[in-house]
Amino acid sequence: MATSDVPELDAAGLSEELSPFDQILHRGEANPRTRSGILTIEILDTTPDWDRFRIRFEHASRKVLRLRQKVVTPTLPTAAPRWVVDPDFNLDFHVRRIRIPEPGSKRQLIDLAEIALQSPLDISRPLWTATLVEGLGGGRAATMLHFSHAVTDGVGGVEMFASVYDPQRDPPPSDAPPLPIPQDLSPNDLMRQGLSRLPFSILGGVRGALGGAASVVGKVVRDPVSSVGGVVDYARSSARVVGSVAEPSPLLRRRSLSTRSEAIDMSLGDLHRAAKAAGGSINDAYLAALCGALRLYHDAFGLPVATLPMAVPVSLRSDADPAGGNRFVGVNLAAPIGVVDPRERISKVRAQMTHKREERALDMVGAISPVASLLPDTVLEAIAGSVVNSDVQASNVPVYAGDTYIAGAKVLRQYGMGPLPGVAMMVVLVSRSGFCTVTARYDRASITDPDLFAECLLAGFDEVLAIGGPGRAGPASFTRQSDNPSSNASAPQ
Repeated sequence: MATSDVPELDAAGLSEELSPFDQILHRGEANPRTRSGILTIEILDTTPDWDRFRIRFEHASRKVLRLRQKVVTPTLPTAAPRWVVDPDFNLDFHVRRIRIPEPGSKRQLIDLAEIALQSPLDISRPLWTATLVEGLGGGRAATMLHFSHAVTDGVGGVEMFASVYDPQRDPPPSDAPPLPIPQDLSPNDLMRQGLSRLPFSILGGVRGALGGAASVVGKVVRDPVSSVGGVVDYARSSARVVGSVAEPSPLLRRRSLSTRSEAIDMSLGDLHRAAKAAGGSINDAYLAALCGALRLYHDAFGLPVATLPMAVPVSLRSDADPAGGNRFVGVNLAAPIGVVDPRERISKVRAQMTHKREERALDMVGAISPVASLLPDTVLEAIAGSVVNSDVQASNVPVYAGDTYIAGAKVLRQYGMGPLPGVAMMVVLVSRSGFCTVTARYDRASITDPDLFAECLLAGFDEVLAIGGPGRAGPASFTRQSDNPSSNASAPQ
């Protein structure tokens, strides 16, 4: 029987082999500086029924294979690590419940989420947990959904867990989906499979290389000017994609392992009206508001800067893509934080985003992943720090437009918290059910005045929202202290 080195697809249409990029993310789980956990917090209007809650995730794990799959890594690197359905899958390890002292606050909840994000996921099991948090004030509850970036990106996570939710509070009961077939594959088994396929993999690689070389030579002979010019253009684009777009902020340069998050809320309609009034998109308005918050914080310390490097993930996911996996590229901006006029900031952000999306070498990280995935962890960490090359990362994750319920409880708000891959701050905008939340998770060595930053975050978004009307943002993790943080705060001596 012929053996092929083409990766097999599972029942959901996803490759059973980890891509080189996903391998890097998976390896990073063991290192607190490269850990790639994503966590979302959902505020519920009441405490859901525990048995129904548990069943929702049981059914979801049967529908979405990634929720029952673990990663098997070969004993020797003769094959790529593989996703396999865990024969020892235990739902009670992944679906948990805890209670915080009543009346619990969002501040307590976010601090609890920080501890979860700083803790490694068990890489010998499927890489996710769902925790029901009881004891919030007003009889409310919350869920904390934690998963590794190796499983999927933020937008993919929305699709993976979609079947957990219902469009009504008490839907009719449904039958349990069939159980996935477990796979008892050991690291030694995978190593031996790789050894048996090695001659075919080498032969296929040689054929591919020779065919590619012949194609390139033929193209150069037919059209040498455009061929060489294309290589030069791609090289220049690569330099622009990977190279520094702005000088790092002198205020955000330090890094540590201590983190904190702040969150604010606003109406999605208010943000949309502000964006439209300034001739931009919701994403443009979001990034411009974040720039305003950073300007206020820098000004309060007497260290104004014109720009700083900001990375913005852009999703490549289409409706046809299966849930799971990573489908995004990064856009590097010279964030115009020194621009005072919020309309002008929106215009400048929009112009950069439009231009950057057209770069030929936009997916440089994906291009170098096959080589980078073979490097030792220490070298990989050093390379990751140089490739990221930004102070701030800002993500935008649209979720569900209508109301959603889980086990009889309505989801009121959702907050997104992402990893800090060598950056000072990760900011996530989540839009769901007519509301937006913005959660800024930051390194405490970079942001040294939490109260000041919280006020600046609120004020930066209020600046942009004022373009569209009277709507304003509200604090979620703190209490509003002042209307002008830059004038009331004092920088440390």
